[in-house]
Amino acid sequence: MRRVPVLDGPVLDGPVLDGPVLDMKARAGVVVPIRAFALGKARLADTLDLAARASLGQRWAAQVVHAAAPMTTLVVSSDPEVCDWATRLGLAVVDDPGTLDAAAVAGRDWLRELGCTRAVIAHADLPYARALDRLARDGSQPIVALVPCHRDDGTPVLSVPTAVDFQFAYGPGSFRRHAVESRRLGLGLRVVRDRDLAFDVDVPDDLVELATDLQASPAP
Repeated sequence: MRRVPVLDGPVLDGPVLDGPVLDMKARAGVVVPIRAFALGKARLADTLDLAARASLGQRWAAQVVHAAAPMTTLVVSSDPEVCDWATRLGLAVVDDPGTLDAAAVAGRDWLRELGCTRAVIAHADLPYARALDRLARDGSQPIVALVPCHRDDGTPVLSVPTAVDFQFAYGPGSFRRHAVESRRLGLGLRVVRDRDLAFDVDVPDDLVELATDLQASPAP
């Protein structure tokens, strides 16, 4: 089945979940750090202008949020536009501590206090994302689940038990660093090879691949 990226279409602007977002019975939650819709796409500046990067960033973030449903979903951001967007979708929001590693820690700790036993940290630039539930299936077990990016370098989705103070280490080579951290803590490691979750957008070549998929997709 051909993957269909979200490159266009209406910006989602309504509640994502039918029930309360803060469901105390939830065993897993999703953390979506978003510094700003356009800022994270600085490497695409030679290909897309600021408005275009912001538009795509918002659409892809909405895609990830819907892939997280029905799990409790938390957005980590201090950007007013992002916070307003997340609030309109009925999502919880906490302040961005300033780095991706610190944002992951803040999200995990927030979910731990809520009573969730597992935190799934998902990047906001996953245009093929459809479902994150398979990353939550380990529950409270001492297992880390990693989705390596399509270059086997980064970690677009990472799932950890909230009871463990896992040290996040995002950036180039993070997939291997996160695997090493799992072993350091004596945790089991589950590598999830998921094409849809592995594809994040970092460089112009990624946009070329997305455009190719879009052109090859059958018209609705």
